[in-house]
Amino acid sequence: MPTQSLLDLKAPAREHSLKALAPILAGAVDLMLSTKEAHWNVKGPRFIALHELFDKFHEESEGWVDDLAERIVQLGGHAHGTLKEAAQASPLPAYPKGLRGEDDHLKALTAQTAALGALMRSAIDAAAHAGDADTADVFTEISRALDKQLWFLEAHLQA
Repeated sequence: MPTQSLLDLKAPAREHSLKALAPILAGAVDLMLSTKEAHWNVKGPRFIALHELFDKFHEESEGWVDDLAERIVQLGGHAHGTLKEAAQASPLPAYPKGLRGEDDHLKALTAQTAALGALMRSAIDAAAHAGDADTADVFTEISRALDKQLWFLEAHLQA
């Protein structure tokens, strides 16, 4: 029989955070899988640099997914992380099918990264306002990392 958590976060704050966390987790899973899609399929003269960049991005995003899912469970929710659940709930623009070119992958990942970053930033203030500073902190940490990844991606698109 599971024990009742002694976490002292009030129910309205938990509910608010759980509502915000669900689409963000789905988006993070979506982006994580998109980085692998790009890693596997990129072609062009900058192949090795982008292949490695996308792989590092994937590794980092796995950590975000884990942090988000664990926060959901800590708050008493259920982390919906299957591929089908993520695909249905992701707020990110769909990753285009069949991309091969370097700039095509960079642009697609840039769009998804920017979209998740914007969602994350709006969730930071909402979680803090609801009284859940810890979830706001998780969002802040991931937002900073997304901004850094966006910078890396955009740098490759500059001539």
